[in-house]
Amino acid sequence: MNDQNSRADLQLLNPQALYDPSANAYSQIAVTGGTRLAFISGQGGDNSDGSFSPDFAVQAERAFRNLGLALEALGAQTHDVVKITVMIVQHDMQKLKIMQAAQRGLLGAHHPAATLIPVPCLALPQMQIEVEAIVALTG
Repeated sequence: MNDQNSRADLQLLNPQALYDPSANAYSQIAVTGGTRLAFISGQGGDNSDGSFSPDFAVQAERAFRNLGLALEALGAQTHDVVKITVMIVQHDMQKLKIMQAAQRGLLGAHHPAATLIPVPCLALPQMQIEVEAIVALTG
């Protein structure tokens, strides 16, 4: 197994029998021990005043920025993220690359387990992306 440890009680695994998704910024499996779990609601690409840019790249960057702000509020680090779910309206390969760049902007080389779901719409008509996370907190 390809083991990419970010901390002692978290293992991010990519078994050799499965596709190695490292180049796409995620891992197949995340295993935690001795932790509490926190579930971060879907973060859209909105500004603090609730407004949205019409540009997908701006929304992607802001969605991950907002996820980072939620992590900060928990006292968590990016390496504490064990799973993300990303929903993209009218998903295509260009949006995937933009989203992955925004994800790497927050998470760097930390590649948690991940699911991407193409969707026809989100909660508000101007939303183009939403990111939710599961975080493993120690102590």
